Amino acid sequence: MKDNNKGFTLIENIVALGLLGIVVTAFLGSISTAARTNMVADRRVTAESLARSEFEYIKSCNYTYSTDNYPIDPTINIPSRWSIETPAVEPLHASDNGIQKVTVTIRYDSDEVLSAFIYKTER
Repeated sequence: MKDNNKGFTLIENIVALGLLGIVVTAFLGSISTAARTNMVADRRVTAESLARSEFEYIKSCNYTYSTDNYPIDPTINIPSRWSIETPAVEPLHASDNGIQKVTVTIRYDSDEVLSAFIYKTER
Protein backbone atom coordinates (compact mmCIF):
# COMPACT_ATOMS: atom_id res chain seq x y z
CA MET A 1 0.00 0.00 0.00
CA LYS A 2 1.25 3.42 -0.91
CA ASP A 3 1.19 6.30 1.61
CA ASN A 4 0.20 9.48 -0.26
CA ASN A 5 0.35 11.70 2.85
CA LYS A 6 4.10 12.06 3.15
CA GLY A 7 4.06 15.83 3.65
CA PHE A 8 2.53 19.12 2.66
CA THR A 9 2.35 20.02 -0.95
CA LEU A 10 3.40 23.39 -2.28
CA ILE A 11 -0.23 24.50 -2.63
CA GLU A 12 -1.03 23.61 0.97
CA ASN A 13 1.98 25.65 2.14
CA ILE A 14 0.93 28.67 0.05
CA VAL A 15 -2.62 28.51 1.44
CA ALA A 16 -1.28 28.25 5.02
CA LEU A 17 1.03 31.25 4.48
CA GLY A 18 -1.84 33.23 2.96
CA LEU A 19 -4.05 32.56 5.98
CA LEU A 20 -1.21 33.46 8.31
CA GLY A 21 -0.68 36.70 6.38
CA ILE A 22 -4.36 37.62 6.74
CA VAL A 23 -4.25 37.01 10.50
CA VAL A 24 -1.05 39.04 10.94
CA THR A 25 -2.44 41.92 8.85
CA ALA A 26 -5.61 42.04 10.95
CA PHE A 27 -3.57 41.95 14.16
CA LEU A 28 -1.26 44.78 13.05
CA GLY A 29 -4.25 46.83 11.90
CA SER A 30 -5.87 46.52 15.32
CA ILE A 31 -2.64 47.58 17.03
CA SER A 32 -2.44 50.64 14.77
CA THR A 33 -6.05 51.57 15.52
CA ALA A 34 -5.48 51.16 19.25
CA ALA A 35 -2.40 53.41 19.11
CA ARG A 36 -4.32 56.14 17.26
CA THR A 37 -7.22 55.90 19.70
CA ASN A 38 -4.82 56.18 22.62
CA MET A 39 -3.20 59.28 21.10
CA VAL A 40 -6.58 60.97 20.57
CA ALA A 41 -7.66 60.14 24.13
CA ASP A 42 -4.39 61.50 25.53
CA ARG A 43 -4.84 64.77 23.62
CA ARG A 44 -8.42 65.05 24.83
CA VAL A 45 -7.41 64.54 28.47
CA THR A 46 -4.66 67.16 28.19
CA ALA A 47 -7.07 69.64 26.57
CA GLU A 48 -9.68 69.05 29.28
CA SER A 49 -7.08 69.61 31.99
CA LEU A 50 -5.92 72.88 30.41
CA ALA A 51 -9.53 74.05 30.00
CA ARG A 52 -10.38 73.24 33.64
CA SER A 53 -7.33 75.15 34.84
CA GLU A 54 -8.27 78.16 32.71
CA PHE A 55 -11.88 78.05 33.91
CA GLU A 56 -10.76 78.04 37.55
CA TYR A 57 -8.61 81.10 36.85
CA ILE A 58 -11.50 82.88 35.11
CA LYS A 59 -13.79 82.11 38.04
CA SER A 60 -11.27 83.71 40.39
CA CYS A 61 -11.09 86.92 38.29
CA ASN A 62 -13.31 89.86 39.13
CA TYR A 63 -16.42 90.15 37.00
CA THR A 64 -15.86 92.71 34.26
CA TYR A 65 -18.80 94.30 32.47
CA SER A 66 -18.61 94.93 28.72
CA THR A 67 -15.47 92.88 28.18
CA ASP A 68 -14.63 90.82 25.11
CA ASN A 69 -12.24 88.46 26.88
CA TYR A 70 -10.56 87.42 30.09
CA PRO A 71 -6.81 86.89 30.32
CA ILE A 72 -5.13 83.49 30.10
CA ASP A 73 -3.83 82.24 33.45
CA PRO A 74 -0.12 83.12 33.50
CA THR A 75 0.64 80.27 35.92
CA ILE A 76 -0.61 77.45 33.65
CA ASN A 77 2.21 75.27 32.39
CA ILE A 78 1.20 74.86 28.75
CA PRO A 79 3.02 71.95 27.07
CA SER A 80 4.84 72.57 23.81
CA ARG A 81 2.68 72.52 20.66
CA TRP A 82 -0.40 73.32 22.79
CA SER A 83 -2.12 76.69 22.99
CA ILE A 84 -5.05 78.31 24.75
CA GLU A 85 -6.92 80.95 22.80
CA THR A 86 -7.87 84.09 24.68
CA PRO A 87 -11.20 83.21 26.32
CA ALA A 88 -14.09 84.84 24.44
CA VAL A 89 -16.88 86.50 26.43
CA GLU A 90 -20.49 87.07 25.41
CA PRO A 91 -23.11 88.59 27.67
CA LEU A 92 -25.96 86.14 28.05
CA HIS A 93 -28.52 88.89 27.48
CA ALA A 94 -28.43 91.93 25.18
CA SER A 95 -27.33 94.16 28.02
CA ASP A 96 -24.79 92.66 30.37
CA ASN A 97 -26.86 92.01 33.45
CA GLY A 98 -24.28 90.00 35.39
CA ILE A 99 -24.21 86.73 33.42
CA GLN A 100 -21.58 86.00 30.76
CA LYS A 101 -20.83 82.99 28.60
CA VAL A 102 -17.05 82.44 28.55
CA THR A 103 -15.66 80.13 25.85
CA VAL A 104 -12.19 78.60 26.01
CA THR A 105 -10.64 76.91 22.98
CA ILE A 106 -7.65 74.57 23.30
CA ARG A 107 -5.47 73.77 20.28
CA TYR A 108 -2.76 71.24 19.52
CA ASP A 109 -0.56 72.69 16.80
CA SER A 110 -3.25 74.47 14.80
CA ASP A 111 -5.98 71.85 15.28
CA GLU A 112 -8.83 72.58 17.66
CA VAL A 113 -9.02 69.79 20.21
CA LEU A 114 -11.60 71.22 22.60
CA SER A 115 -13.91 74.20 22.82
CA ALA A 116 -15.88 74.50 26.06
CA PHE A 117 -17.76 77.21 27.91
CA ILE A 118 -18.89 78.21 31.37
CA TYR A 119 -21.23 80.87 32.65
CA LYS A 120 -19.63 83.55 34.82
CA THR A 121 -21.84 85.54 37.13
CA GLU A 122 -21.26 88.62 39.20
CA ARG A 123 -21.37 87.76 42.89
